[in-house]
Amino acid sequence: MDAVQFEDFSYHYPKTGTGLDQVTLSIPVGSFTVLAGANGSGKTTLCMAMTGLVPHFFGGSMSGQVRVARQVTTDRPVSDIAAGVGFVMEDYESQLVALTVFDEVAFALENMAVSSALIRERVAEALAAVGLTGLEERELSALSGGQKQRLAVASVLASQPKILVLDEPTSALDPEGSEELYSLLAQLNKEKGITVIVADHDLAQALPHADRMVVMEAGRVAFTGTLDEVFDRMLTEQVYASAVPALRRLKAALETETRKFSPWTSADEAVAEINASLPPMRRLSLSA
Repeated sequence: MDAVQFEDFSYHYPKTGTGLDQVTLSIPVGSFTVLAGANGSGKTTLCMAMTGLVPHFFGGSMSGQVRVARQVTTDRPVSDIAAGVGFVMEDYESQLVALTVFDEVAFALENMAVSSALIRERVAEALAAVGLTGLEERELSALSGGQKQRLAVASVLASQPKILVLDEPTSALDPEGSEELYSLLAQLNKEKGITVIVADHDLAQALPHADRMVVMEAGRVAFTGTLDEVFDRMLTEQVYASAVPALRRLKAALETETRKFSPWTSADEAVAEINASLPPMRRLSLSA
């Protein structure tokens, strides 16, 4: 079953023109999908179409349709879609509306008429998930950029969405913070079965946790599929080939019709398998 389906979907912004052009795309339930592509390729518009902000909020013209959890987004108000699809925007600070950390995470739950006891429980769980426990009474003005970004994630998690969409979620995080966030997303994906969809320029952080990839170009889907399928096409067609992880490029360069290697997830695995195919005098060491 698919969590999200785009069916020949095109969208034009009111003033700036084309955002998406004839997109047909399926994202399976429970997958961890990375959206890749250059600035202006359509990644953000794709994210907003999944949440109903396109076209409900921005207006413009469209054709085709988007289905989320089998329901057409244009048939439902954004507030209904938000109950099942959590969205963290690139401009995450625009999502923050309350005075304190606790109030921010509780805001959506209060609007959903969740009981006070359950609100406290959900807030505690969400803050613990993003490493903000103990900051419940902290005013948002006193938070760092990275803390605000994690708070935006916590506010979405508290509503327990089945689908989580994030647009450039590591833009305000240092490498350690980015790694922690992706570890959290991978945990939510594996342990809770949440479908995770991430648009991020930092593919090195995102790809180790993903099982699918969508590459956007000029508002269209250039490639989509499992990581192996997309990497193979990138290398074969020499399109975005530099974005393919170094080990994957090395594997493709060494393979022949008679010699195939298993997928490598580390340099140790690569060296071990390459050495197994070489005579002792020609074997590699990791330091080399």
